[in-house]
Amino acid sequence: MSPKQKRLLTRIIVALVIFFAIIIVEETGLLRAAFGSPGDVYAEFALFLIPYLIAGYDVIASAFRNLFRGHALDEDFLMTVATFGAFALVLFPHTEPHMAEGAAVMLFFQVGELFQSYAVDKSRKSIADMMDIAPEFANVMEEGKLKQVDPFELAPDDEFIVMPGERIPLDGIILTGDSQIDTAALTGESVPRTARPGDEVISGCVNLTGKLAVRATKPFEDSTVSRILELVENAAEKKARTENFITRFARVYTPIVVGVAAVLAIVPPLLLGGDWADWVLRGLTFLVVSCPCALVISVPLSFFGGIGGASRLGILVKGSNYLEALGSTETVVFDKTGTLTDGTFAVTELACAPGVTEAELVATAAAAEAFSTHPIAQSVRAYGDAMANGERPAANVAPLAERVRDVREVSGQGVEAVVDGRGVLVGNGKLMTAHGVPFQATDAAGTVLYVAADGAFLGTIVIADTIKPTAARAIADLHAAGVKKTVMLTGDRTDVAASVAARLGIDEVHAELLPQDKVAEVEKLLAATERDTRGKGKLAFVGDGINDAPVLTRADIGIAMGAMGSDAAIEAADIVLMNDNPDDIAKAIDVARRTMRIVWQNIIFALGIKFAVLILAAFGIANMWMAVFADVGVAVIAILNAMRAMNVKRYEKR
Repeated sequence: MSPKQKRLLTRIIVALVIFFAIIIVEETGLLRAAFGSPGDVYAEFALFLIPYLIAGYDVIASAFRNLFRGHALDEDFLMTVATFGAFALVLFPHTEPHMAEGAAVMLFFQVGELFQSYAVDKSRKSIADMMDIAPEFANVMEEGKLKQVDPFELAPDDEFIVMPGERIPLDGIILTGDSQIDTAALTGESVPRTARPGDEVISGCVNLTGKLAVRATKPFEDSTVSRILELVENAAEKKARTENFITRFARVYTPIVVGVAAVLAIVPPLLLGGDWADWVLRGLTFLVVSCPCALVISVPLSFFGGIGGASRLGILVKGSNYLEALGSTETVVFDKTGTLTDGTFAVTELACAPGVTEAELVATAAAAEAFSTHPIAQSVRAYGDAMANGERPAANVAPLAERVRDVREVSGQGVEAVVDGRGVLVGNGKLMTAHGVPFQATDAAGTVLYVAADGAFLGTIVIADTIKPTAARAIADLHAAGVKKTVMLTGDRTDVAASVAARLGIDEVHAELLPQDKVAEVEKLLAATERDTRGKGKLAFVGDGINDAPVLTRADIGIAMGAMGSDAAIEAADIVLMNDNPDDIAKAIDVARRTMRIVWQNIIFALGIKFAVLILAAFGIANMWMAVFADVGVAVIAILNAMRAMNVKRYEKR
């Protein structure tokens, strides 16, 4: 609790003690015995004024300041006028005093303000704790000693040292050192990542175990931590349609109810000859009930809580407008490479000719590809190295420099080489046909390599982009969350795309697309979604944020996957998933829909109670105590309900 909140709580407690002490004295009849009648009424007036002023002097001061600034019709003004009026009823003879209600209204209004302040701080803290990633310094080596400097002073290619327990100040590449990196503040991952020389590291993460020497790749103002903090700071400026509606509603609603309260208090006594005290009390009750603070506070707080809760899961939402749109998502469109797949090639299938072992097949192909820089060649070599390291039985291989010679790459076909004195071919069917090698063709999804030695077919190696472990569950979770259609767009071959889509359970796939083709497909899907949902459903596009910026921008909601350090992702996307996990999309949609349910619960509850008590107040049935509940009580309940949006424990367990 902040010092300001503690001071307000102290004032409330002191005022409450005095308030109830006065109630006890009043009930014992001591005031009447001491001052007589009507002196006891004026004594009661003076006594209740004490807790009233202790609790609400700042509200009264704010009301008058705003009055002179031309901003009179806010909750402070309404509370001040209503409570002044309650005390002023003492001027009407033969009228039941209402000083206790006036003091109680101010007291409980301040209780509501305390709840509001605490709830807002708690919501802000949920973001601030997760986003407490700004490094305070960077270590640089000067004259053989470490010196702490401001991260702003470092430029790209400058070297800095990160000691165990320190936060990485800038994005960079590790030059020396091995360590474990805690990325929880950015990704929500509980398991540290291993970092070695050559690995990229991003600012804001914590170095856990080893000393690291890092070369900066970006200035501090362009680093991941700076971009994320800027994103979070600006999130509150982008309000949801519901939030904007409530703001506009309050601007119109408040003057209207103030006018109705004034008419209710003045017109009936003037025109109908009613009792002034009775009608003024009705007007004051009407005024207290009319305060729109329950809506004005709880709706933005619900969105803020939803954004804070999402941030704890490593999901950064740029504004409540995007959270609201995400809650209406009916279609989710995916890029394939880097989103549903790792974007790295790996051996996925082996098929050996009779009499040939897998170890021999892979070792022969890896040797022939030993000097190629092609990603497919690297995948074969990596698989061969894994086998040689004991993950699978491997052939005993001598140094490659002694075994491989006369390597020749044939454009569009593959590689020819002499390995261990044998002529080896590794490539596609065209290479086999060109050398007259009979081979067993396959239609496996991916890049197919046929391997032959001295004209004899050894077998087939299939290379494909590996699917992320959580991708299939992500699609299933989206369907379970109520998403009507999942679509995959890719520039990859049709057979590869169809295979991936079938394995993941994706509803629709479009392959062999250029970047502009993806935009055109999204346009068609947007039109179909709008038609099928009568304009209520939204389309989200999920991409890696680098090559998909045009599509991310065109979709109703652009979601960037695994985009730490990607400027394109942070700029183009509306939502950034800091952890490279497709399953976070379903979590984000769940958070958005839960937030929207809480928002509408608060709107319906607050308006329902208020309108009911307003009608009762107009007919003289509601008293000031009912007005206190309809205003402060409803506000506190709505605030407590809004705070539920911050609770994401059930998502963290998934």
